[in-house]
Amino acid sequence: MTPLAVKYDVFQAIADPTRRHVLQLLASSDKPISLISENFSISRTAVVKHLKILEQAELVSAQKKGREKIYTLHAEKLKEIEDWLQYFDLFWDNKLAQLQSIFEED
Repeated sequence: MTPLAVKYDVFQAIADPTRRHVLQLLASSDKPISLISENFSISRTAVVKHLKILEQAELVSAQKKGREKIYTLHAEKLKEIEDWLQYFDLFWDNKLAQLQSIFEED
């Protein structure tokens, strides 16, 4: 990676709908670029750029097999998002409990 290269985090990586779709495709099985690209109306080059961002966020990895790269999902990296969202689950649980106590008082 060059000094000016951007290192993407999980949140940046999933911010794009195309990358979220790629993750969904890889959830069922490892896939080569050719099969991933078939699911999009964008160029293969554009899909490769999205895959590189997902790689930098460590959500996918690639292994060269013959002339093709095979991509594998690393869903455990999505735990970071789940942990972040759990904070807001607690926030809303507390707000709903406060609302419930207001109604019960009336």
